[in-house]
Amino acid sequence: MRTDPLPRPGRPRRWPAVGAALLLLAPVALAHPGEHAAALVPALTAALATVVALLPRPPGRVTLAAAAGASAGASLLVDLCYSGPYRLPAFWLPFEWLALLGVLFRAVRGLPDRWAGPIGGLVGSAAVVLPLRFALRMPHGGPAGPVVAVLVSLLPVLGVAGAGLYLRVLDARRERAVARARREQRLDVARGLHDSVAHEITGIVLEAQAGQLPGQEPAETAALLRRLEEAGLRALDSMDEMVGALRADRATAATTRRLGLADLPELVARFGTAGGPCATVELAPEAVGLLAAEAEATAYAVVLEALTNVRRHAPQATEVTVGVVAGPAGCTVSVADNGGPAARGPRFRRRPGAGGTGLAGLAARVAAHGGALTSGPLDPSGWRVRCTLPGR
Repeated sequence: MRTDPLPRPGRPRRWPAVGAALLLLAPVALAHPGEHAAALVPALTAALATVVALLPRPPGRVTLAAAAGASAGASLLVDLCYSGPYRLPAFWLPFEWLALLGVLFRAVRGLPDRWAGPIGGLVGSAAVVLPLRFALRMPHGGPAGPVVAVLVSLLPVLGVAGAGLYLRVLDARRERAVARARREQRLDVARGLHDSVAHEITGIVLEAQAGQLPGQEPAETAALLRRLEEAGLRALDSMDEMVGALRADRATAATTRRLGLADLPELVARFGTAGGPCATVELAPEAVGLLAAEAEATAYAVVLEALTNVRRHAPQATEVTVGVVAGPAGCTVSVADNGGPAARGPRFRRRPGAGGTGLAGLAARVAAHGGALTSGPLDPSGWRVRCTLPGR
């Protein structure tokens, strides 16, 4: 259950209804100038309960709990201390009773948890015993009259309290659903941002490893620095796009070219020259341009992640083969090595509670494009990652 009342989307204008109720009550209260002054007390308690029931919120710093408790307390006090004519309570009883039902509904549904029970019970008790104000003062009433009056009043009170509690439970469920949806959205955004930046950083690490080889020419060093700069800019572009989506703004235009299938030969060549196993690529020419730009970037990220996992989890591998095959339904990208199974279990098993990084996160990206990503061992020794993506 919630601890605070629900935010109101708008405040309904109930002042006209309150004014009309008071105008109807005042003339009747003043129509008995010869009666005892106590005859006005039931009119005042009925007016107070009507104001609390109809106003969208109490004026000033008065809370709904205080206003509801005051109206119920005043009603119970009048039940105990009223000494005026017994006919006037019979006239005001329907007005005050209906108003107390309205106050009860607002208290059960809208008050915080710590006040809903006590204030709701107080208002409900005031509504249940209200008929006794008239029944106990009848000159010729018997004992059955008060009992019947209380029972007749109890059923509507229970119905109103049950309706308010049911709506309160629905409101609490809605709040929990909204909170859960916001949390999942934040996690999805964080996971997507982490994946985008992590894969670019993976490429930067691969480039840095290649740059540590001895005998680098100045032209090769300049090309390496240029590729590092482009990878950093792509990571910044990914963050800008994600922040723009969160702000509901127009997505920021990318300033760097997205990498795709045509860039795989260069990636595999750098992997093979960075002190790793012998790497080859078999790229079908008709596969280039077959996929959408986002799908090609995802396929490139799959190959990059698979090559990085070979370096991390299969250092004993001596050969790595990257294949890209075009078919009538789309494109298939595979990365296979002969390194054997990992020493610590399956290479790409996702850790419990881990984020959406690695192939586990890329599988969701591939599925978003309508494809599938699988990984598993090869006979007699090795590991293969396969990604299928549909065409445009």
